[in-house]
Amino acid sequence: MKIESRLAQIGSQKEPVTGAVSFPVYQATAFRHPKLGESTGFDYSRTKNPTRAVLEAAAAELESGDAGFACSSGMAALQTIFGLFGQGDHLLVSLDLYGGTYRLLEKIMTRFGVTASYVDTNDIDGLEALRLPNTKAILIETPTNPLMMITDVERVSAWAKSKGLLVIVDNTLLTPFFQRPIELGADIVVHSATKYLGGHNDVLAGLIVTKGKELSEQMFFLHNSMGAVLGPQDSWLLMRGMKTLALRMERHQYNATRIADFLLEHPAVEEVYYPALPHHPGHDVQNRQSSGNTGIFSFRLKDARYVEPILRHIKLIAFAESLGGVESLMTYPAVQTHADIPEEIRRQIGVDDRLLRFSVGIEHADDLIEDLAGALEAAQREIGE
Repeated sequence: MKIESRLAQIGSQKEPVTGAVSFPVYQATAFRHPKLGESTGFDYSRTKNPTRAVLEAAAAELESGDAGFACSSGMAALQTIFGLFGQGDHLLVSLDLYGGTYRLLEKIMTRFGVTASYVDTNDIDGLEALRLPNTKAILIETPTNPLMMITDVERVSAWAKSKGLLVIVDNTLLTPFFQRPIELGADIVVHSATKYLGGHNDVLAGLIVTKGKELSEQMFFLHNSMGAVLGPQDSWLLMRGMKTLALRMERHQYNATRIADFLLEHPAVEEVYYPALPHHPGHDVQNRQSSGNTGIFSFRLKDARYVEPILRHIKLIAFAESLGGVESLMTYPAVQTHADIPEEIRRQIGVDDRLLRFSVGIEHADDLIEDLAGALEAAQREIGE
């Protein structure tokens, strides 16, 4: 069955008693035991909840994994995964990284003796140079956030397996509709499901998908023991959002491509970072390992003085954090999503005070271009150009 059909049918054939097309919300924390020594399969909702179980099974199937785990946020999902590691362990991590992940690694995981080295994860020589005897895993964002760097997951996974390393891929920006990292060799896939999977800026959630019986059992233990699980109402909201993922991703991609092309020709813009553009350094790899492109990109202005008036003059586009929703959002990474990364490091990787990130929604592309063009024109006028 095609992925579009599988998405639309999430949960619709799973309710055996009433035949409800929309799987119900089991708003319960505890479940009766038929008698001593017997269980319905559900005991306590932190361990397993019927609504969450349908979501988790769908996530595993969509990502070609063996088990799925729904968490209370994307950061909760990462923290659960990091529970695999302990004192003295070392990780290799994508250089251009979401600021929240960097904060978790540098300010929390270091307290538990887990360290990380940041590297272009598409550079095998660079990975090998930083690999230590205690390196346990590689964490890959592809595309990265916000500069959209691409990693050849199949090639890097083969290298990692030859060194005995786990491969963890953050697939938030492409979703399983466009990219399935486990099919390319990854062991674990993680999502901030708040973003494209939920898609409506109305639910916080994270998803983990694992490959292999032993790893899945380890993750089940961590998920249950650490307890950052997704509640039944939010599980239902996430399933509802995922049903329309295919339609939304196609529109996000179309709109983002049109707007990226517009910005590429604008005199106030120095560069656009979007893998769909032929000149993007990861364009060919992206086309090979993915069936489409995300709806988010970043662009660098020629003058930092443009930033404030642009953010003040956009009307249809909201100046807000987050991404992946139906509404278009503009973010200033240097002071929002990546504020926890030291300025010197931010500037070295290219997240400077001229960079804006644009999560393109599903509004009409013409309206978004008009809004953006007006804000750019106002910015140029205000600084005297």
